[in-house]
Amino acid sequence: MTRERCAWAGSDPLYLAYHDEEWGVPVHDDLRLFEMLILEGAQAGLSWSTILKKRPAYRAAFDGFDPALVATYDEGKVAALLANPGIVRNRAKVRAAVTNAQAFLAVQQEYGSFDAWIWRFVDGQPRQNAWRELGELPAQTAESQAMSKELLKRGFRFVGPTICYAFMQAVGMVNDHVVTCFRHRDVGTFERSNVSTF
Repeated sequence: MTRERCAWAGSDPLYLAYHDEEWGVPVHDDLRLFEMLILEGAQAGLSWSTILKKRPAYRAAFDGFDPALVATYDEGKVAALLANPGIVRNRAKVRAAVTNAQAFLAVQQEYGSFDAWIWRFVDGQPRQNAWRELGELPAQTAESQAMSKELLKRGFRFVGPTICYAFMQAVGMVNDHVVTCFRHRDVGTFERSNVSTF
């Protein structure tokens, strides 16, 4: 029996695995939250499949997305990253990763964890949506707009409301699997204490 999935999952094995195992699963690990924040920003103007294919290279190039390390990158490191064919070689996006790491650490210092702060935009619980078709999914919401405004105020870059909503979908702050998708019910059962370890 074929499982019904969200239409965007397609047939690419990498995309299918991402849809089936990661997308929409609540993430409460700061390293993973930082990774998705940077990858969603890198995706701006590109396809998500492009970023998924480059994710292993990104993890290697950005020291496993450790914000404490990324925050220390100097011009020499930025130049090396821009010469790395495994990642998106966009100067503004690479510089934003460094700036975002510094801002990320500031949030951690203020709130104890980025997780504790970012999940406040959905009151600590995933929004359980009930979309029937892919076309119903919004590109942004009031919550993603508020998140974007606050992130920008704190010095983050590449965090517009559309990018923020994609981030929210990816890390399970919203369950945007359509109701006919087998993952809609699965993702909806995750508790606040669950930690994604993809």
